[in-house]
Amino acid sequence: MTNELVDFTLVSIALLAIGIYGLAVKRNFIRMLFAVEIIINAANLNLVAFGRFIPDSAGQTLALFSIAIAAAEVAVGLSLIIVAYRMYQNVDIADFRSLKG
Repeated sequence: MTNELVDFTLVSIALLAIGIYGLAVKRNFIRMLFAVEIIINAANLNLVAFGRFIPDSAGQTLALFSIAIAAAEVAVGLSLIIVAYRMYQNVDIADFRSLKG
């Protein structure tokens, strides 16, 4: 039973590393949004895994709330991407850093 928990935790650590790499290296806003979603999915995997192996924990409930918050974050992020693309015809983060105001 603890072997399975270790496997879930290792997969979650791998997802977290991939997400952090995506945030650090990618300069496209859409790819950065995907990286944030991968990090959130790593946290959800941990919540569900610990909720399964620890009796009377609310891991699944917290994961459902986290999924709802992630869906709202995606909606806001994609709307920002659409507005930025309509205004500047580009979604490169380096161009947005030079904006003032």
